[in-house]
Amino acid sequence: MVPSKVKDFLRVLFGDFDAEELKKFLLLGLIFGLIIGIYWTLRPMKDALFQDIVGGSYQPRAKMLSLLVVFPLVMIYSKLVEMLPRHVLFYVLSIGYGLVTLVLAGFMFDSNIGLANVHADPSRILGWVWYVFVESFGSLFVALFWAFATDITTAESGKKGFSVVVMIGQIGGMLGPLLLTGIPLHFGVSNAWVVLLSGLLTFLIIPMVMFFRSNVAKEQMVGFVEKGHETAEAEPGFFEGLTLMLKQPYLLGILGVIFFYEFIVTVFDYYFKMMVQAQVLDPVVKSAYLGSYAFYANLATFLCLLFGISNIQRRLGLTTSLTLMPIVVGLAIGVFKFYPALKPFFWLMVASKAINYALNSPSMKQLYIPTTKDVRFKSQAWIDSFGSRGSKASGSALNDYHKSLMISNGPEWGANGKLNETFAKKNMFDVNLDKGTFYHMAISSYLFFGIIAVWIVVALYLGRTYQKAVDANKVVC
Repeated sequence: MVPSKVKDFLRVLFGDFDAEELKKFLLLGLIFGLIIGIYWTLRPMKDALFQDIVGGSYQPRAKMLSLLVVFPLVMIYSKLVEMLPRHVLFYVLSIGYGLVTLVLAGFMFDSNIGLANVHADPSRILGWVWYVFVESFGSLFVALFWAFATDITTAESGKKGFSVVVMIGQIGGMLGPLLLTGIPLHFGVSNAWVVLLSGLLTFLIIPMVMFFRSNVAKEQMVGFVEKGHETAEAEPGFFEGLTLMLKQPYLLGILGVIFFYEFIVTVFDYYFKMMVQAQVLDPVVKSAYLGSYAFYANLATFLCLLFGISNIQRRLGLTTSLTLMPIVVGLAIGVFKFYPALKPFFWLMVASKAINYALNSPSMKQLYIPTTKDVRFKSQAWIDSFGSRGSKASGSALNDYHKSLMISNGPEWGANGKLNETFAKKNMFDVNLDKGTFYHMAISSYLFFGIIAVWIVVALYLGRTYQKAVDANKVVC
């Protein structure tokens, strides 16, 4: 039983729940919290360890590589969706990702190819594999969770319940980085221990999903389509999810919103990580610093939800919440262009992640409720994976151009087409020496403002189309 005080507190923040409905969302939140806790532990380690093993200036190419790797993974995932029950997919991904994480941790403990080797080199395969692996974790595991959640949730219930799920998830997102990424700094051990512990935690997803299925009432496992709403016939086939996505303007609109946000934030993230690499030289301290970024991003998201940001959607509607995000990002672009320093960038990244996770992400997931099962489980994986990975690859192509602009600053910046990393670390963002960076930031900013204008139009279309479908008790596609 959920204590009455907890019910009253959540009712004030998110709306009225019946007992079984609230239990469902609280248990979903615990599963999501574990997934997010693992991911937000691995995510800052992804960048820190890649910089130590390969080199920070190669991060844009690692993001582009992740797009190529995620493509076959999503095809395999789509095939598993056709073959296995949804909850079994959780077990398969948990075992697969848990085992691979443990194997990678073993390699990182190795004195020759692992973290003890302090010479960053692009020929070290371990760093590339590690980066792409963590990227795929975020794509597939999070996509599977939300496909499962939207499949068992009605539109009215999701409006209030998904914010509860996200808020609990942020607790996991705080605890993971707070408790794990600081272990090497406090105990004087290798960062490989953090990877090892994250792999072990991944196996805990299995008993949590089992507990959820055995403790949630059957009437709470019924979603939008199952309640008798009209459904659409979908074409069978291996690329069904991709085909649906390309044919439906509504799904292309969702893809577009994901692309716009991730494209812009990829450039923000690149500059933030390059500043960290240049100013935080100790590998263990750097991992802890990036872990603190993960902690504060999730803390800010939690506080946004705690103080009622979800009421924007509940009281003003989905269209309003979707259009607010590009406006907030537009303000962030102004900071990006006119105040390029580590501390404001740190809080810029925290704020952009928090508003996205607290306001935009629950709204985006709600868009899938008035859709068919094939859209939720197949197209959503394509959209989340390739919307995210494709936008990051595109943003990374823009970031990779930054290296060329720095090399063009003069012979001290590079020779034979290669950037002098040591010189760049000391002199990047110097107004007199580093004209290439400021030119690159100006180009990026003007491009971003154009994207913001398109983003607002698409957000208005999605919100209005969703509301019409829900009001008419019909699926969009």
